[in-house]
Amino acid sequence: MDAQSLQQGRGDRDGLARAVDWACRLIRHPTISSESNLALIAEVEAELTSLGFRCRRFPNREGTKANLLASIGPVRPGGIVLSGHTDVVPVAGQAWSHDPFDPQVVEGRLYGRGATDMKGFLGVVMALAPEMAAAPLARPIHLAFSYDEEVGCAGVGPLVQHLAETDVRAELVLIGEPTDMRVVSAHKGIRVLRTTVTGRAAHSSQPASGANAIAAVARLALAIEEEAAHLARTERDERFDPPHTTVNLGQIRGGE
Repeated sequence: MDAQSLQQGRGDRDGLARAVDWACRLIRHPTISSESNLALIAEVEAELTSLGFRCRRFPNREGTKANLLASIGPVRPGGIVLSGHTDVVPVAGQAWSHDPFDPQVVEGRLYGRGATDMKGFLGVVMALAPEMAAAPLARPIHLAFSYDEEVGCAGVGPLVQHLAETDVRAELVLIGEPTDMRVVSAHKGIRVLRTTVTGRAAHSSQPASGANAIAAVARLALAIEEEAAHLARTERDERFDPPHTTVNLGQIRGGE
């Protein structure tokens, strides 16, 4: 092995060690979705600001959580966004063998809540931040840290709106979700709809004088099923399983 390869190997090991160190620092913040992420944001912001990143927070209405957008490189449209969420799912009632917010490396694996989803990715980003700051960038790099992804992606909205309203207009967004440790180019979206059908009361002996809301909902349910079948027949995108839009009628409530 030549000297250049040895140096590259040492650099890779050092980079991995920095990434693990940062992942551990982030895991130690118990940022369950029901709790604040401000302490984590403060630590990350302090580090990135010291490296020369331009940082901006986007707090929630209550001021208990915040998104962070940190940018480095020229102030111009384009560039790349590296995006990840800071919140993690709860640990209550789970049989952890050690404190899930006290990360441990055991036989080459990092254990702790959020190690995969997704503080591991954020740790890699933070470990590479000094190299980003030192590089002669022709295009900007934006680091986006969001909150409340685990509860309906509720937090990222203001951040996305800011990106849409400014000259960021990134050419590429890389989201570090684990996704079964596969690289994917797209996810299906989701839309949740609630429909209210209002009837008109009538005596059961005179149904024609009223309007039965339950009967109307039954017809609506059949129409939804027909639309779902139509989509299954006419759409085809093999990147997804199933390769078409799906429709689910999840809940019906009614009657007096």
